[in-house]
Amino acid sequence: MSWFESASASAIPGAEFLLLVIGLPILVFGLVKLLVLPLSVVFELRAARRRRRETPTLLDEWPSVSIIVPAFNEATVIENCVRSIQLTRYDRYEVVLVDDGSTDNTAALMHGLAAADPRITVLTQANAGKGAALNLGIRKATGEVLMFVDADGIFSQNTVKRMLQGFTDQRTGAVCGDDRPVNLNRVQTRMLAFISHVGTGMVRRALTMIGCLPIVSGNIGAFPRRVLEEVGPFREDTVGEDLELTWRVHKAGYRVVFAPRALVYAESPSTVRALWRQRVRWARGLLQTMGVHKGMIGNLRHGQFGAYLLFNTITMVVLPVFQIFVLLDLVFLLALGRSPFGADVWAILGWVGLVITLLLTVFALAMNRAWKDLRHVWALPLVPLYSVFTSLTMVAALVQELRGKEARWNKLTRTGVVSVTAPDPRAKVSV
Repeated sequence: MSWFESASASAIPGAEFLLLVIGLPILVFGLVKLLVLPLSVVFELRAARRRRRETPTLLDEWPSVSIIVPAFNEATVIENCVRSIQLTRYDRYEVVLVDDGSTDNTAALMHGLAAADPRITVLTQANAGKGAALNLGIRKATGEVLMFVDADGIFSQNTVKRMLQGFTDQRTGAVCGDDRPVNLNRVQTRMLAFISHVGTGMVRRALTMIGCLPIVSGNIGAFPRRVLEEVGPFREDTVGEDLELTWRVHKAGYRVVFAPRALVYAESPSTVRALWRQRVRWARGLLQTMGVHKGMIGNLRHGQFGAYLLFNTITMVVLPVFQIFVLLDLVFLLALGRSPFGADVWAILGWVGLVITLLLTVFALAMNRAWKDLRHVWALPLVPLYSVFTSLTMVAALVQELRGKEARWNKLTRTGVVSVTAPDPRAKVSV
C-alpha cells in the first residue's frame, strides 16, 4: 500500500464522522422548516375568516398613497411598470419616479410619462445608489402610505387595494406583497417561478403567523408614513436596504405582514451569471444587516423575532457552509470507493427530498391559486442543484464581506420580456 493510499484510508473514519456531525444539523433544521406548511394553512384560514367578517382595514379609510419607483438604466421596463400602475382601481395615488443618474434614456421616458399624467412626479439625482434614490422619493412624496416598487414591477389592477387591506391595525408597520417572475422564457426563470410559490408565498405566510417576517421586499412593499418618520428612512450604506429597514420596524415593536393577493410581476435573472450576482448581493445584504443589528439576534427582548433571527442565522449563513462541506466530504469518500450509509440510503433520501418538495409546491400552488404553474413541474430535478448554487453564493458573500469588497446596487440588466398577464385575483375588492 502506497503512502497516499495509507493516508487516504486513515482519513476515511474522520471524513465519515465529519459527515455525520455536520450533516445531522442540516437534516434537523430541514425538518423544522417543514412547519411552514401547517403555519401557512392557518394563515389562509384566518385570512378567509377576516374576509367573511369584513374586518376593517386601512383600505376603508381610503388614504393617499405614494408609489415610489427608483430607477437606474431602466429604459427597457419603466414604461410597462408605470402603465400598469395607471390601470389601478385605486384613485388616491401619486407616482414618484426617481432617476438615479441613468446613462440611458430612462429620465427622458419618465418625463414623457409625467407630461401626460399629472399624478406622476419625476426626480433626478447623480448616481448614489438605490437607498439614496428611495430616500429622495420619500422626501418628496406626499402620501399617507409610502409604497415602493422596483422599476420592472408590473401591477395587477387590485395590487394597491390588496396592499392597503394588509394593514389591519395601528401596530401593522409594514406590508409585503407577493412578487412573481414575469419573464418565463428560460429554463432558469421557469424553475424560479415554480419554486417561488414555496420559497416566497408559503414561507412568508408562515413567518407572518409567528410575527417573524424578516423582509419587506423591494419589489413590492408599503409603510405608513408615520412609521418611517419614527424608525427613519432607508440606510444608504448597505445593499440590503429593504431587509435592514424591516428589522428596524420589528425593533420598534410593529408587525410586518404578508399580503399574498397583492401581486407584482417582476423580472427574475435569466442567466446563471445574473442569478449569481443577485443572490450574492442578497446574501451580502443579510450579512451587513446582521452586522448592523447583531444585538437583535437571539435577543429575547425582541420577542419571537429575536429568537427567529438566531434560527435564521443558522439556516441562512451556517448551514449553507455546512452543505458545501458535506458535498466535498461526500466527493472525497466516493472517490475512495466509500458510500457512507450505503448507496440505497442516499437514493432514498434524494427521492424523499424531491417528493417533499413537490408536495410543498403543490400546496403552495393551491394557496396562490396558480395551478397554471404546474406546467413547470419538469424543473423539479433542478432544485437540488439550485440549493447547492445558493449555498455557494453565501460562501462567496462571506468571503467578499471578510475581504471588505465594495458592495454596489449591481442591479439586473433587464430584458423587457413579459410572459404573463397580471391577473385580478378573486375578482372584485369590496370597499
